[in-house]
Amino acid sequence: MKTTIKTILIAAILMMGISSAGIAQDKKKIEEIKIKTSAICGMCKERIESNIKFEKGVTFVELDNETKVATIKYRSKKTNPDKLRIAISKLGHDADNVPANKKAYDKLPACCKKDVDPH
Repeated sequence: MKTTIKTILIAAILMMGISSAGIAQDKKKIEEIKIKTSAICGMCKERIESNIKFEKGVTFVELDNETKVATIKYRSKKTNPDKLRIAISKLGHDADNVPANKKAYDKLPACCKKDVDPH
């Protein structure tokens, strides 16, 4: 009889733990977006990755220099795709349909300008 009560209590505690873990995970929902950029070289890659990783809610960022696509994982409660595109734009690079911020673009090294061949 005591074994049955212990088994029921253990099962109930486990069920409560599993359901509360699901609720906690919902609060930290991670989403992924791929943003086409105007990055040209390794300096562009370093600039985008090192700056975007400090944006609020970003958990991962990686730029593929061949495709010029930045893959970003972020907490959807903290940021959104539009904010991430604007953040890339403020670094001087195009981000999907968001053009590079002119002042930031003008400050880029010559090798990072859009009209330069990839190297």
